[in-house]
Amino acid sequence: MRSVFIKTILSLNLLLVTILSIHADTHIGDSFPSLSGSLTGDLPDTHNKIVLVDFWATWCAPCKASFPVYKNLQTDFASQGFVVVAVSVDTVASAYTHYITTTPPGFFTIRDTNQALVKQVNVPVMPTSYLLGKDGKVHFIHKGFHSSKTETELRKEITTLLAEKI
Repeated sequence: MRSVFIKTILSLNLLLVTILSIHADTHIGDSFPSLSGSLTGDLPDTHNKIVLVDFWATWCAPCKASFPVYKNLQTDFASQGFVVVAVSVDTVASAYTHYITTTPPGFFTIRDTNQALVKQVNVPVMPTSYLLGKDGKVHFIHKGFHSSKTETELRKEITTLLAEKI
């Protein structure tokens, strides 16, 4: 019975994300919406930093596969003014809490409790990451996670953004 309930919840979460992801409203060059509001968790200081905002969920295998890469990026670039903020779209708080407790990510994670940010950004697929410049604008968007290809692209993009002067 519990298994059927969990599968139903996961299916409903997937349906919700699919419905929300018909058209992406946040594009390259746009100012990224505020990370405050209905988000649960500690927010890092993002002022004048390069920020990777990643939308993910515990039921998304590629999302979880991206975490070791994001942890390495956080470690490698943090001292230069880079920060990763992973925004969970999980509607079940216990799934989120269990995952980040049993598999600590090594970077900031927050939960979009009311799905407000994911709706505002209108995330096209899970996962999707937005690389923001020091100006708070979207400079790069990565739809999905493609292992070493995504990592290589992100490293190049982060290096480019860190070299820019505001």
